Amino acid sequence: MAWPFTSRRSESPDATAQMRKTSIPRVTRRRGLPIGSAVRSYDAAQVDRYTAGWGSQPMTADDIIDRNQKILVARSREQAANNDYMKNYLRLCRQNIVGSRGISLQAQAKDGDRLDTAANDALELFWHKWCRAENCDHKGRRSFRLILQGAITAAAKDGEFMIRELRGKAAGPMGYALQTLDPQRCPVDYNIDRLSGGRFVRQGIEYSSEGRALAYYFMRYDNRGTGYAHGSSSLDRIAAGEIIHGFVEDVEGQRRGIPWAATALWRMKMLAGFEKSALVNARIGAAKTGFIEWDPEFAPDEEDDDEEFVIEHAGGEIQELPVGAKFKEWNPQYPSGEFSPFRKAMLQGAGAGLGVAYVSFANDLEGVNFSSIRQGVLDEREHWMDLQEWLIETLVDRVYRGALEAGLLLGLVKNGPIRLRPESREKYENVLWQARRWAWVDPAKDIKAEVDSKNNLLTSPSEIIRKSGRDPQTVWKNMAADIDQMKSAGIPIEFIMASVLGATPQQATPQQPQEGEEDETGT
Repeated sequence: MAWPFTSRRSESPDATAQMRKTSIPRVTRRRGLPIGSAVRSYDAAQVDRYTAGWGSQPMTADDIIDRNQKILVARSREQAANNDYMKNYLRLCRQNIVGSRGISLQAQAKDGDRLDTAANDALELFWHKWCRAENCDHKGRRSFRLILQGAITAAAKDGEFMIRELRGKAAGPMGYALQTLDPQRCPVDYNIDRLSGGRFVRQGIEYSSEGRALAYYFMRYDNRGTGYAHGSSSLDRIAAGEIIHGFVEDVEGQRRGIPWAATALWRMKMLAGFEKSALVNARIGAAKTGFIEWDPEFAPDEEDDDEEFVIEHAGGEIQELPVGAKFKEWNPQYPSGEFSPFRKAMLQGAGAGLGVAYVSFANDLEGVNFSSIRQGVLDEREHWMDLQEWLIETLVDRVYRGALEAGLLLGLVKNGPIRLRPESREKYENVLWQARRWAWVDPAKDIKAEVDSKNNLLTSPSEIIRKSGRDPQTVWKNMAADIDQMKSAGIPIEFIMASVLGATPQQATPQQPQEGEEDETGT
């Protein structure tokens, strides 16, 4: 239907609305500002001479990785080799995410509502055996704890880790082992837009048309150590089901990882150069060097210009200069008072980007009080626990299920006469993982707070034990064993209970009813 033409000047807003067959009145366009020159509401959205170098177009995850990943990895590896702060950060990652005891298994297989103690003991015994270097590493060199530390180092330094699962005879005596891979051997610049069936390759990884990873491409390893071999003819295709690829995803759709220190690398590099220059300057200043100035009247002859005039100085000596010569001292004073505040400010910024408290990152406890270090440590520990859960979900739990499957099929999961069967594998996959935990900042106050929480039914004894990084069942078994040993040694029960429960001997001694009195049972 054609609408009749009507001049906008001759019609009121109500008339125009009636003509359009709608009850919404027409709103006249505001005039006075040219199109496209509307004032933005946010300062960060302004485009002017101050923000000329600031990007104004969003980049996809693929664009970010394609343009930055290889350079960032190269510079991150260089800083890991030469920068003390970067080395300390990698050490903090290993110590706080994996720790000296690794991530412990607490089997939770149940029959109904009760724990299957015999099966859980067999599972924990099997896992402890598999974690040995000769069983879990295809080269037989590293235990599972060391493999985890290597994975965390690779994730922090390179942004990602890649581990291949090996099964069967090639996997060693327990039928399942791990092979650690260099992520940079999966070329980030290897892309194919179209393959048969809608498949495609992005950043060295082959995907289905739905975007599910199908395979990884790796450069063939050169045993001569001549470096990375580029080119599609030197790539091996490995099914994605064999590769454990771990990275922290910062952008939706991200396929490869970015070094965790990406935002701090430039600051650390410049700070290292600044400190080096300051150190060289301080060394020169401490040497008390100077120059010789000659009075023009007594200047040496031109034929003597080639002769070097040197003053050899020894402590406690005062030397006499030739006539017409005057010593001019050169004594640079830098670094002076502003060096330490500037260095601290730079390290605070770098530590914020890394998620690490300044006192830990810079190893600086000067002037720190209890409240400030407690708050900083608590925030930092939340960050470490988040990364621990990421590692468990990405690597540890998957490896356990792979090792368990192989162990059940080979009949290796046993404890004495008890041998677990493959049909109940789903039951045996019910586990808890106990990662590293930390000592309290103020043990007396924190333990009292935990006890008060337990007494007021805000927490349980097992939860308190887990916060300390231990297995409640193991603690209770050890406690029971200690009580039995003390009983067999003839120690009175009141002293045993006092040592175990913390009560005084009088409190731990059972009270006998007096003659003629009834006890609590009414007898």
